[in-house]
Amino acid sequence: MDTSALRATLSLSLMAAFADGDKHEREREEIRRIAEGLGADGAVHLPTLYQDVLLQRVTLADVARALPERGPRQLAYEMAVCVCDADGAVSPREQSFLAEARRALALDVAAEAFEAEARTLAEAPLAGPTALAPAASAAAVATAVAPEPPDEAPTRPAATVDNAEMDDRILKTAITCGALELLPETLSTLAIIPLQMRLVYTIGQAHGYELDRGHIKDFLATTGVGLTSQYLEQAGRKLIGGLLGRMGGGLLGGVGRQAVSSGMSFATTYALGHLARRYYAGGRSFSPQMIKDSYASILEQGKGLQGRYLPQMQQQASQMDLGKVMALAKGWR
Repeated sequence: MDTSALRATLSLSLMAAFADGDKHEREREEIRRIAEGLGADGAVHLPTLYQDVLLQRVTLADVARALPERGPRQLAYEMAVCVCDADGAVSPREQSFLAEARRALALDVAAEAFEAEARTLAEAPLAGPTALAPAASAAAVATAVAPEPPDEAPTRPAATVDNAEMDDRILKTAITCGALELLPETLSTLAIIPLQMRLVYTIGQAHGYELDRGHIKDFLATTGVGLTSQYLEQAGRKLIGGLLGRMGGGLLGGVGRQAVSSGMSFATTYALGHLARRYYAGGRSFSPQMIKDSYASILEQGKGLQGRYLPQMQQQASQMDLGKVMALAKGWR
């Protein structure tokens, strides 16, 4: 993909991120941060694209002109769909935006079929599996998790939790999400989010809490993990690295290794899991600032463990196909 097409694709994703006109300021700031973080490539310069989108200096017609071929148009549209679907609720304004994008890009029913598949992922049930295959035991990293909650924090003695089993579940899910970051399909990137939400749901349930989607989204937002911004960061990194949309052999070659070694899916999932475990074990008594600070601390631990589990991520990615990914994310056992 040349620079012009890359800029157009990322522009469309940013347009999708703001299509509903109702982004929380916290999410807008996170998207801006991502644009700056991914903007190291001077030819693309995402911060400028970010400003162009906010000020409406780029249009769907501009995107279409920069993407004359059907393949890049389809990929750009798929990313826009996933950006809109990332938070699990597509607003009427987002639906209207996607319809306009399909017309501008002259896409056919295949685009609508992809949209339906992405919607199924976004609305996947919270109950279900969190990982595809067994990973290494978590015993070696059981001590490298968040500090225990304060002594005065109330607990829920009625819930009996096997901490070793929970450590292992968190690690397996983190490895699966890291493996998904190695795959070239746009849907594999979107599938990370429902698996993370399902992990938090499972941990809360184990400690006696029945959670709904709204609560989990608020919990993730408090840590600083916005759903739209997380997808945008993951997909943008894969696109700029040349992995997203790349089919055929060599998946676990240099590009794939770089995508996961510089990515955040393993560390983010690991941190969310261990933070949720401490939060619900402590009776949900953490203040928003404590949640944010604890998440940042565990995230650094997750980053440090990422290299150790890279071989498992690569092995799992090599055995994945889109059918398995979709079945997992939809909650099928």
